[in-house]
Amino acid sequence: MSGPLTGYRIIELAGIGPAPMAAMMMGDMGADIIRVDRVRTHVMDRFADPRFNVHGRSRRSVSVDLQKPEGAEVVLRLCKAADGIMEPFRPGVAERLGVGPEACLKANPKIVYGRMTGWGQSGPLAKAAGHDQNYIALTGGLHAIGRKGQKPVPPLNLVGDFGGGGMLLAYGMVCGLLEAQKSGKGQVVDAAMVDGAALLLGALYGMVGAGLWNDKEREVNMLDGGAHFYDTYETKDGKYVSIGSIEPQFYALLIEKAGLAGQNLPAQHDRAQWPMMKQKLEDVFKTKTRDEWCQIMEGSDVCFAPVLTMSEAPHHPAAKARNAYVDVAGFAQPAPAPRFSRTVEATPKPAPKRGANTEEVLEQSGFSAAEIAELKKGGIVGAAA
Repeated sequence: MSGPLTGYRIIELAGIGPAPMAAMMMGDMGADIIRVDRVRTHVMDRFADPRFNVHGRSRRSVSVDLQKPEGAEVVLRLCKAADGIMEPFRPGVAERLGVGPEACLKANPKIVYGRMTGWGQSGPLAKAAGHDQNYIALTGGLHAIGRKGQKPVPPLNLVGDFGGGGMLLAYGMVCGLLEAQKSGKGQVVDAAMVDGAALLLGALYGMVGAGLWNDKEREVNMLDGGAHFYDTYETKDGKYVSIGSIEPQFYALLIEKAGLAGQNLPAQHDRAQWPMMKQKLEDVFKTKTRDEWCQIMEGSDVCFAPVLTMSEAPHHPAAKARNAYVDVAGFAQPAPAPRFSRTVEATPKPAPKRGANTEEVLEQSGFSAAEIAELKKGGIVGAAA
């Protein structure tokens, strides 16, 4: 027994971005993820060396030519012994390939069918192309991120692809699996990045509704860099630290450790004085290096952390203490999360080569040696590549 999803089998139709992340999360938790890759090299094969495909870890790979009807039949047979299937295509593509919800649910009425799109399965934008920042732009999230008087800044592709997409699909799949245990019936999970990104903004929508958030401007609110006590500051050595001293007791400690105690300072939430206080803190933080400020503030209730690069993060003492990163294929990767006390997840395995497990998976799924040989001969399935 390893991981809380051990015993579940999920078919993953290969894609990029959020759907692979959802499969990785479930695979990290013990689910048997079988990725259906293309037989031939494709633009989605982004890593010449699959070891560096972090979101491709914790699964097995079969290569199937879904452009041929026989390929769809292979996937449908795999579905018979699976609990779920996930697809990353635009609406209608899976149906055209013969592996849409109707076909898969006919093969296995209890299967949970997860669909990952940007705009959702319906609506005027459903079949249009898009990427992370397009989806978060439509929710109001992108407009809120950036400095005053400057253009919005894409927050990498964390909000749409991964927070609003991959995590939403993984959550939807687990919800579907739990429901199927009770009802004995499968269903379709329509996970859209635009929906997930909107959900992530839920608290801020509440603040807008209450009149506590100005959504017409940037860097004028408490959490968007407007407040001097919730921002990043450059240090003497050109690095940065982050401050989040929102609560009054934490703010008082910030003032103390910054050496500003005893001065006639304005009230913390006097917004008219925020620019002046920000300048004061900018001047203060430039007097010491990032490491020197760590010695003064880190581990206290200031709500402080150094701004680390991804190369630095795995080596921080807090990360080491929690084993927050694991060595997989020779380099540090984020460890599976969340943690479980009893069904402890195993160390993830590196992403497999395309088709690395084709014969093994087909044999386990009831294909005979003669059938596998015929499928290989016809180019319907492939070997490791």
